[in-house]
Amino acid sequence: MPGQGGLDAIGMLRAKAPDMGILILSGYSEEHYALNLIRLGASGYLNKDCEPSQILEAVRVIALGKRFLTPAVAELLAQQLNRPSDAPLHDQLSEREMQVFLKLARGASVGEIGEALSLSVKTVSTYRTRLMEKLNLSSNSDLTYYALKQKLID
Repeated sequence: MPGQGGLDAIGMLRAKAPDMGILILSGYSEEHYALNLIRLGASGYLNKDCEPSQILEAVRVIALGKRFLTPAVAELLAQQLNRPSDAPLHDQLSEREMQVFLKLARGASVGEIGEALSLSVKTVSTYRTRLMEKLNLSSNSDLTYYALKQKLID
């Protein structure tokens, strides 16, 4: 979407029509984006490689005021329920996700992080999305606050 991303669109739609059903149809896999988008207000998430019948089913379910979860997204949600509740969320980050997380928390841009870690901007953005989902955060300022609160940066 030119000029804005899915996160921006969800926020805008929820502000204007809180009860509207929102189905995200994305080229990205569920494991990288679905949970974060659903947490932010999407009613369902499908990958563009899905069958047309699945889109129809999702629209019908969401039109009834319910959420539509694929088996893959339901499994991701179940996995989150199984993690120890007393462990800090950042313990589940991979080493590379933690590197990206700390640099973002300190205010580095995606481009700067890519250059520092010899990664493409797209790869850094993917890491950012994954870690935001794992930490249940929605913005870079949330990342910084979390890092400060957990004493990961000063």
